[in-house]
Amino acid sequence: MTADPTQHRRAGVLLHLTSLPDSPGNGDLGAAARWFVDWLAEAGFSVWQMLPLGPTHADGSPYQTLSVHAGDPRLVDVEALVEAGWLERRPPPATVDEAESWREECRQAAFQGFQQQVDDGLRRELAEFRQKHRGWLEDFALYSALREEQGGAPWWEWPAAERDREAGAMAAAGERLQTAVERVVFEQFCFFRQWGALRHYAAERGVALFGDMPIFVALDSADVWARRDLFDLDEAGCPRRVAGVPPDYFSETGQWWGNPLYDWQRLEEEGFAWWLDRLSTQLELFDFLRIDHFRGLAAYWAIPAEAETALEGHWEPASGHAFLRAVAERFGDVPLVAEDLGVITADVEALRDDFGLPGMKILQFAFEGGAANPYLPHNHRIASVVYTGTHDNDTTAGWLRELEPAVVDRVREYLGHPGEALPEALVRTALASVARLAVIPMQDLLGLGSEHRMNVPGTVEGNWGWRLERDWIPEGRATELARLNTLYGRSG
Repeated sequence: MTADPTQHRRAGVLLHLTSLPDSPGNGDLGAAARWFVDWLAEAGFSVWQMLPLGPTHADGSPYQTLSVHAGDPRLVDVEALVEAGWLERRPPPATVDEAESWREECRQAAFQGFQQQVDDGLRRELAEFRQKHRGWLEDFALYSALREEQGGAPWWEWPAAERDREAGAMAAAGERLQTAVERVVFEQFCFFRQWGALRHYAAERGVALFGDMPIFVALDSADVWARRDLFDLDEAGCPRRVAGVPPDYFSETGQWWGNPLYDWQRLEEEGFAWWLDRLSTQLELFDFLRIDHFRGLAAYWAIPAEAETALEGHWEPASGHAFLRAVAERFGDVPLVAEDLGVITADVEALRDDFGLPGMKILQFAFEGGAANPYLPHNHRIASVVYTGTHDNDTTAGWLRELEPAVVDRVREYLGHPGEALPEALVRTALASVARLAVIPMQDLLGLGSEHRMNVPGTVEGNWGWRLERDWIPEGRATELARLNTLYGRSG
């Protein structure tokens, strides 16, 4: 098992795969991913953190995906399909708006080319992949084919027989949609194959991959459709209560996420097999994993499904201790990080500490209140991960512009670098922290403003689409960062 991400001092960069430059529409597993690994290594970073990789809904959120196991087919590198001989090179799309359909057409053509050219070795490789992932792949492929047949409608709006997975209807759908099912399997085969190559490339250069596992799953997902019994749903498949959080830093009325809640008693009766299988897939992809909304393993905010805001919710206990014991029994020393932000109570801290999990420290949260603020660097724990901000925060440059002048003065006084530009001084402070792992969003390394923000929590439009451009990285920036990483003992 991979070592604890905070076992020794190191540094990383937060950049989602979709944000990589060059490729049509969104970043992918192609040449730009390898270029970024090389840049990280040159700059003295040994960790690449990204967001969840699952296939998204129309809003593009990686935290509301169609599967907790599958990879997003949009991330498949089209050029690699050409190099494999399954696809003839095509002109790139004329506009960004055409990119997604262009990618889909390329994958469909590659599927046909693969079928025509597959040899015994590839056929055996595909069969082994299918066998290894049989616990989720067949359900996801059939769900995807049915969803396409139903015009993208969510599973609870399908005909009752398909919605309820009646045996006869499932057999008929599998036969009727066989080609579509096989295409989905092929796309997942390509994703996992390309991901494995990228992970090997990164490992050769000393770069570990740091993933993100949302605690909740989307209602419209293969996971809920296949295992309705594990969630708090009514007979028609509609949630009785949904997930969210009470009022917090991001919203005065809390956040209404809409995810179905788990039946923790049912999960525990099964020895948390569903969760353990999910974790197994993610550990195949990543060296480290962040559990998003970790506090939901101690207690979760349950909101009546008919409520308009999260204010009507209340806390209910979860089976976090039993679950993490099951994780330890199956996997041993698992490289997990607890996203312990938000309303954190003593039971959440106890759950984190009982299993020796590092938590998170966010510098943008550090300068409210007094000297006891746990996000101030002098209060950081060694076994933790320090960030300037996360994908849910404004960029640090944008955050600084919105601060009251008195707070900016306090930031400068605390940092003790009056002549150093902000946000560079905050980047330096994160790297100087005693926290063994420091992760800096790429936007903050480049000093980019609010227009480069990745996500605004509580909103559904205009998020998740940010792309990096290579020429935004100043010449010599990697050398400067390598010097800082060496200075603060984070290189090597």
